[in-house]
Formats: sequence, C-alpha cells, structure tokens
Amino acid sequence: MVAQAREGSPRAVARLITLVENADPALREVMAALAPHTGHARIIGLTGSPGVGKSTSTSMLVRAYRDQGLRVGVLAVDPTSPFSGGALLGDRIRLAEHATDRGVYMRSMASRGHLGGLSWTTPQALRVLDAAGCDVVLLETVGVGQSEVEVAGLADTTVVLLAPGMGDGVQAAKAGILEIGDVFVVNKADREGADVTVRDIRGMISLGDRTEPGLWRPPVVKTVAEREEGVEEVLEALDKHRAWMEQTGTLRRRRLDRAAREVEAIAVRTLRDRMGDVRAGRGLDELAAQVVDGRTDPYAAADTLVAEM
Repeated sequence: MVAQAREGSPRAVARLITLVENADPALREVMAALAPHTGHARIIGLTGSPGVGKSTSTSMLVRAYRDQGLRVGVLAVDPTSPFSGGALLGDRIRLAEHATDRGVYMRSMASRGHLGGLSWTTPQALRVLDAAGCDVVLLETVGVGQSEVEVAGLADTTVVLLAPGMGDGVQAAKAGILEIGDVFVVNKADREGADVTVRDIRGMISLGDRTEPGLWRPPVVKTVAEREEGVEEVLEALDKHRAWMEQTGTLRRRRLDRAAREVEAIAVRTLRDRMGDVRAGRGLDELAAQVVDGRTDPYAAADTLVAEM
C-alpha cells in the first residue's frame, strides 16, 4: 500500500489513513515504511470560528495551487457529536469540484471527541499525505473558539480566518486563537464592517512584542473566497512567511517541536493503554481503596501504579 500511495493511488492513501484512524496493529510497520519519504510537504493550517468560510477558502487555495502544478492534499476535520457519536463529514461537499482531480486528495476526519479543533490521528494522517507525494497539505480545523489552538503545533503556517461582524476590538484582543496566526484573512470582505475588522486585528497585532528586527509580523489580507478575490494576496503572504521561516531556521524548529509532541502523544497513549490493563487487573481499584481508607496518598499510589506498568 505504501508503494501504491507513493505512485499516487488514492485508494492506497485512503486505506493507509483508515489504518491510522483505527489504530490498526499494522500502523507501526506502516509508519516505518513511510518515514523515509516524509518531510517534503508544506503544511498550511486553516482555522477560525464556524461560518467564516474555511471550506470555501480551502477550495480557493486548492485551485490556486493546482494552477501552479502542485499536488494538494486536504484534511478537513469535522466535529463529532457528544450525543450520537456521529460526524457529518460535510466539508467535502464544498470541495466537490475537485473530486475528479487526481492531483488532489481530500479526506474528511471526525474529531472523535478530541479537543483542540483536530483529531488525535491528524499527525499520522499528515505523514501519509506527505509521503504520498503531496506538495501542499491544507489542514482545515473544525469551527473553533478562542482556545482551540492545536493546529499551530502541526502546521508550518497557520492561517486564521475571520469575518466581519464576529466581534468588536475587545474580542479581537482576547488571548487564544488570535495569537497563533501567521497570516490573518478577513473573508467575506464585501460585507459591511470588513475594514473595521482589519483595523481591529492590526491593532491586536501591534500589542504584541514584534518590534525586534527579524521577527515575523503577521499580515492581514481581505478576501471574498466565493469569488476568489484576494487569492493572490493570500498566496503572496504564505510565500513570504515560508521564506522567512527558511531564512531564520523557524521551519526546522517548528518541525522538531511537532515531531517531539507526536512522539510524546504516542508514548502517553501507550501508557494509558497499559493503565487500562492495570485497571482490568483490579490493581487500580485496590490502590483507590487504599487512598479512600487513608492507608496511602494519591502520589504514592500513582508511583505504585507506574511501577506496575
């Protein structure tokens, strides 16, 4: 399957990502086979509140990069219902015009309850698309609020999308998602209040400590994604950020941090699986009883649990 994915087979790519999502026992072997072919794709994250036009903007960028002759991958994460456990996976509907383009691979993923705007399997899915020969991978988060910032840890460049009428200057200054943007895009700029939104975002950026020479100052671009207005300005901003990262070594540092977090997450998940084995063996219940009865404290019980793992 890895060889077929490298040759551009969409079915092979789909099967590999399914292995990732299902945490298949063969996943370790798959990742080992993919590893020599990764590290080439440019990963661009798109995030923002519901209704700002993430999917439409993603489609706009897909078309622009395809016009440049690049292979494009899209990972679109949809929220999973906490009640039914289902996910609509509807972002692909807005990207349907690219469905027959063999130079584009699209995959909708359910968040499966994972917080941060992404799915916990997103890092491995990105590796699959990278190894499959995608030049650019667009990572679209679920509709997020002010604190879902996980995309910044996975993307080389994070694009924060906003729209007029989403809040005032105080809202723009609040901590969270607006602090992670490398490029800000005010979409639906044909609506009233777009210039005010641009002014508020620029004011928020000016509050940060970006006066030191050489630091990146995020640009604010206006677009109307439905009509593909402003796409050239967005591409220019993305290219400038890429050049800045390569010049300053930021790209290498970001990818090192990304790999470190990925390794840590896998290790933590392995420990949790082992903890589940301990729970099944009633060891955790016995330790909990000792804590309740005052025979030990939680820290000592935790040390015992780790030692048994």
